[in-house]
Amino acid sequence: MGSAQMITRFGDNTAGLSKEALAELNRVYRSLSFEERIRRVYQDFPAEKIMVTSSFAATSAYFLHIISSIRPEQPVHFIDTGYHFDKTLEYKDYLIERFGLTVVDVKPDPDHHQVSLENRMWETDPDLCCQVNKVNPLEEAKENYDLWISSLMGWQTEHRAGLEVFEERRGMIKFNPMIDVTKEERDRYIAEHDLPFHPLVAEGYDSIGCSHCTFKGEGRDGRWKGNSKTECGIHL
Repeated sequence: MGSAQMITRFGDNTAGLSKEALAELNRVYRSLSFEERIRRVYQDFPAEKIMVTSSFAATSAYFLHIISSIRPEQPVHFIDTGYHFDKTLEYKDYLIERFGLTVVDVKPDPDHHQVSLENRMWETDPDLCCQVNKVNPLEEAKENYDLWISSLMGWQTEHRAGLEVFEERRGMIKFNPMIDVTKEERDRYIAEHDLPFHPLVAEGYDSIGCSHCTFKGEGRDGRWKGNSKTECGIHL
């Protein structure tokens, strides 16, 4: 049975896919390229139930270029923690204009955010800071969707290296179409299409998140420096 047939059996409730259905999706999609996977997922799942997120970080132009070329009307959710670098917001505005993106800003509860600011929570409890300003707001936004497309790549962290193309995550289907894309493949695509890196990449930042917790460094080494933390929590 093909993946589209399996999904039809569940109607709009794609979050109810069985382990067998997920395994079949992974079998079908595993042999496809990143771009082919994106095209296929819009055939196999209801487009209005698909959520796309982007952090507008180091090389987000790669992911967003393909998404926007395949489904220009696809909304892109951006978690606006209130702690982003100014250059991240400038990069975001540039990509919105260049790709014609529709971006939905996802913001934390104002009172909770204020508490995190007053208590300098990124220093005292970075996990809780991420929970308040990233995880909780995204969990609320995800309630209207069944499938979430992320831009994770396996080479970025040990956790990500173990992920499949499709997985079930907190009651919804997580789609990781870039999970086996190599750094070399990513950089080659960026060069071929003359796509812009985040401006901080040229200053030595490989991975870019909130300004308080991001430092210069290779890979994820510059995130939460001096802490064993490697993920904000939204992908766990």
